[in-house]
Amino acid sequence: MPNTKPPLVTPDDFRSIQAQVDADALCDVYHFAGASPDHLDALPELSREAAGLKIYLDQTFGPLRITDLDTLLGCFRLWPGRTPIAMHAEGPNVALGIGLSAAFDKPVHFCHISRKDEIELIAQAKTRGLRVTCEVAPHHLFLSKNDLPRLGALGDMRPRLASPEDVAALWARINTTVDCIATDHAPHTLEEKRSDTPPPGVPGLETALPLMLTAVHEGRLTLERLTYLMSTQPREIFGLPEQADTWIEVDTDAEYTLSNDGLYTRCGWTPFDGMRVRGKLQRVTLRDKLVFEDGILIA
Repeated sequence: MPNTKPPLVTPDDFRSIQAQVDADALCDVYHFAGASPDHLDALPELSREAAGLKIYLDQTFGPLRITDLDTLLGCFRLWPGRTPIAMHAEGPNVALGIGLSAAFDKPVHFCHISRKDEIELIAQAKTRGLRVTCEVAPHHLFLSKNDLPRLGALGDMRPRLASPEDVAALWARINTTVDCIATDHAPHTLEEKRSDTPPPGVPGLETALPLMLTAVHEGRLTLERLTYLMSTQPREIFGLPEQADTWIEVDTDAEYTLSNDGLYTRCGWTPFDGMRVRGKLQRVTLRDKLVFEDGILIA
């Protein structure tokens, strides 16, 4: 995401943050450029390095929110369209994004769709042949606002948790309209979450695969469809390279309970603590080198 410190709205800041990540990360990490009314002229140069342009139309964490039409039109005019414009859009703003995609004939990817009316509107746009794709996050598939009394601030995210009817609508479109499973990983610490002004967002990277493999065991989708949603189609949408010497190995039948204990994420908690799941990561090979095996990071 581009809402780093500093935000990724200029080529210099983008390259600085990218270099820091490249120096530390074991795997390849691609960043979105951020849309900002003060730096629209930087978009063509940013487009040569970024995985896409991220536009925040609704409330999120950080300063990058676009509220005026002039800036939006500038983004669509200046972004070359080699990679998609990714939009955090909720409710009516989904319709706005679809309209802009049609008007400028540019690919738009809708991030973390969470509501029934949103997913159905995107389905209609696809039947018209518009260049739109979308993702859903596991926390919007496995949690609803009914879980908020239990989770409290740990269940606060953007978009917020929705109704059980909205959750059912996402599952109803998982095999047709949905293009990607994305975690929207936001690992705020327990200290931050328990403060007087808790930031929105939840961790999700290491729980996404077991949650979705559990859905495979429940017959909600096939393993082939899950591979498409978590690997094949994301690579296609964002123009990511093939990685023939990188793969994961999974025990799809392993059954266990997700727990706050032993997580690798630095925040040390998950909203799925105590949930029974099926499917466990066994080994990770990056560039033909074994880096993770049976719960141990060996890189």
